[in-house]
Amino acid sequence: MTRIAVVGNPGSWSSDHLHETAGRLAGSSALVDPAHLSLDIEAGRVRAGDVDLHDFDAIIMKKIGQGYRPEYADRLDMLRFVQERGVPVYSDPTRILRVIDRLACTVTLASNDIPMAPTVVTEDVDEAVDAVERFERAVAKPLFTSKARGMEVIEAGPGARAAIEAFRAADNPVMYIQKMLELPGHDLGVVFMGGEYVTTYARRGGDDTWSTSVLGKGKYTAYDPPDEIIDLARRAQDPFGLTFTCVDVAETAIGPVVWEVSAFGGFRGLREARDIDAADLYVRFVLERLGREPRDAAAD
Repeated sequence: MTRIAVVGNPGSWSSDHLHETAGRLAGSSALVDPAHLSLDIEAGRVRAGDVDLHDFDAIIMKKIGQGYRPEYADRLDMLRFVQERGVPVYSDPTRILRVIDRLACTVTLASNDIPMAPTVVTEDVDEAVDAVERFERAVAKPLFTSKARGMEVIEAGPGARAAIEAFRAADNPVMYIQKMLELPGHDLGVVFMGGEYVTTYARRGGDDTWSTSVLGKGKYTAYDPPDEIIDLARRAQDPFGLTFTCVDVAETAIGPVVWEVSAFGGFRGLREARDIDAADLYVRFVLERLGREPRDAAAD
């Protein structure tokens, strides 16, 4: 029997499903709410209620909280404490830190010559307004967010300054302003496990929204991209070294660009578009890394 802790949000479909799958394939699993993590330096332990994370053979992270927030870096550091005392964590918490912050992710992508949409990041309102005027139409993005939450479309013109000031006042002191590019009605999620390509799905936007996010009424569909896009996504995810990730790619008039690299990947897109059980793939991958057989293989 292999003991696996799943860090995720209780009640979330993907977290619950990963927990159930780990229990089935490994033999023992606990679902750990990251909001309940406690680090006791004197005891040298990290606990979540009655669960001691040092008692597990491995930890898989599905969620670090509701969306992304700057303080979640502290939760990742507590998990890093566990990892540095011998319990492997998938993905490595120090690597996740580099992607939950949109700016950190962007700097890594740009430093590795990954094509992205024109972007300006600043605390200066005048600079932000100038960027919107140059871009004509821009998307203002919070540095810590997921599924397009908190993003605002801002048009050049008389209302741009007021829109920028309102965005900044909404807890966005550092403003991430990205040129809005025309999309062919969808963007892509290119999925990797352990750096190896798995598959691709498309997120198709709803008729009444600019966003392809499923929160914006988008839908997942199967998509077979050209090798150029798979190679681009592979290069984009490579510097981060994540166990399971999805690279968001858009096909635009200026060529394919990368929006971001996901810290935790998406289970639902794989299921709905490709009929692939990401939780099953993930747990089997971790068991292989641990040198353990899944319980169904042992039964055979």
